[in-house]
Amino acid sequence: MRCPFCSGEDTQVKDSRPTEDAAAIRRRRLCAGCGARFTTFERVQLRELIVVKSSGKKVPFDREKLARSVAIATRKRDLDPEEVERTVAAVVRDLEARGEAEIPSSVVGEKVMNALARIDDVAFVRYASVYKNFTEAKDFEAFLGSMVKK
Repeated sequence: MRCPFCSGEDTQVKDSRPTEDAAAIRRRRLCAGCGARFTTFERVQLRELIVVKSSGKKVPFDREKLARSVAIATRKRDLDPEEVERTVAAVVRDLEARGEAEIPSSVVGEKVMNALARIDDVAFVRYASVYKNFTEAKDFEAFLGSMVKK
């Protein structure tokens, strides 16, 4: 594992333990070159997923990009960070369990929206505003109106 501080390749694992949901291994590492300590996570990846964008372009699935978008949607909300991580992990597991190597971006977006709707309405609307490309206030109004009707 390369050190994120000095790019040295001689790092040692000092501690390993499973994450709270046992979906990953958390490793504390020490760089022999600069002495920096950092954490890495090791997760099981069932298959390489490819996201098919609406334009037809195919890109590798990026779990970190998904986690960042969920983090942005949940920012400044009173949510347990572990619950947010479990939500991201659940979405990834659902995508991997589909058994398909190529997944339309619309499926990814809908899964994230459904997951966020279960944990926080505001995060759900924030994510939806980007996913559904709201451009005007009336887009929010129509979307919120459809939420109330459900």
